[in-house]
Amino acid sequence: MTMKLLAAAVLGTALVSPAAFAADAHWAYEGHSGAAHWAELDKAFETCRSGRSQSPVNITTGDAEASTLQRIKFNYAATVAEVVNNGHTIQIDLPKAGSARIDDVEYKLVQMHFHTPSEMTIDGHAYPLVAHLVHRDAGGRLAVVAVLFAEGRENATLKPVFANLPAREGEARALESPFDVTGLLPDDQAYYALMGSLTTPPCSEDVRWRILKTPVELAPAQVAAFRKLYTINARPVQPLNGRKVHASQ
Repeated sequence: MTMKLLAAAVLGTALVSPAAFAADAHWAYEGHSGAAHWAELDKAFETCRSGRSQSPVNITTGDAEASTLQRIKFNYAATVAEVVNNGHTIQIDLPKAGSARIDDVEYKLVQMHFHTPSEMTIDGHAYPLVAHLVHRDAGGRLAVVAVLFAEGRENATLKPVFANLPAREGEARALESPFDVTGLLPDDQAYYALMGSLTTPPCSEDVRWRILKTPVELAPAQVAAFRKLYTINARPVQPLNGRKVHASQ
């Protein structure tokens, strides 16, 4: 799937108009088309430079404001799933995976994808991998739940995904068994919260971020399988510009 189609599928027209991707500008994480140059590649990517609420950020735990935030109500369900190599990451399309209720708003889970190292950092520390669970509400607004991974035991939920990753851009593979994202969630679901942006072009803002504090485990071999395809696919951290990070209990 091209990034033009990916953006249309995930974002709809609420945040990005299809015309904005007419140039289908090539972007990457390093070199002349890397993150430092995204805004130069296409006028549709200008927010990558001019935006004041960009993601990812470094979360300083001592500065995070303790808040009486509501628990995220995860209502995920097992669903058929397709694993796609979209040229920038491995993405799992989840057509009927349920939803999450965040701040009394229901967000449908649309897809999830991975970055190495983790894009959000905690006290300057990056985890080996992160999964971004992308949700959209009825009005087209986005919420992303980030699940951090630390190296440890094999992750059983991701085993069927990482055992046979599609190696070529555009390649897609349907999973043989239903996939349930619930298995990726830590028992302790406390989180950090802030408003931010997409971490890839066009860097659209007004994205509601929830970063789960407790990492889950992933075997070193599973991390290596991903890094064989994508050695690094993480945008550098961006300035907070006065934004507050809130911490749930």
